[in-house]
Amino acid sequence: MRHKRLDHRFVEHIPERLEAGILYVSMEYATSAHSCCCGCGEEVVAPLTPTDWKMTFDGETISLRPSIGNWTLKCRSHYVIDRGKVIEAGPWSDEQVEAERRRDRTAKARFYGESPKVEPSVQPVPPKEEPGFWRRVWTRISGRS
Repeated sequence: MRHKRLDHRFVEHIPERLEAGILYVSMEYATSAHSCCCGCGEEVVAPLTPTDWKMTFDGETISLRPSIGNWTLKCRSHYVIDRGKVIEAGPWSDEQVEAERRRDRTAKARFYGESPKVEPSVQPVPPKEEPGFWRRVWTRISGRS
C-alpha cells in the first residue's frame, strides 16, 4: 500500500478531483470517497447505507467497515480503513469475490423487502411456445392436431 494513513475531510459534495491520502465524507449524501490507497489513482466510492459500508467517527479518526475490495479496478487492492490507518488485506480469488457479491445482493434484497433472486447454476428450459392465433384457427378448421 502506498498510503498507510487517510486523513478525513467532512464535505457536502465530493470534489471532482480527489487528493491522495484524504478520505472525503459527505454526511448529506451518505457517501465517502478516496483515491485508491495502492496509489493507482482510481476513485473509490463507499456508500454509507445499512447494506453497504458503515462509518465510525471517534472524534479524531474514521473507520470504515467492511473492507474496501477494489475488485473491478486493475489493481484489485483490498484493505481496511481502521481509525485512519490503512491495513492491507489479502487478495481474494474470483470465487470469493463472486460469493461476496451474491451475499451482498441477498442482504440488499432482504433489507429492502424483496425476495432474493435465486441464481440457478444451469439455465432453465424456456417454456414451450404456444401456437399463434392463426395456427390455432387453421388446426381447428383442418381438423389436424
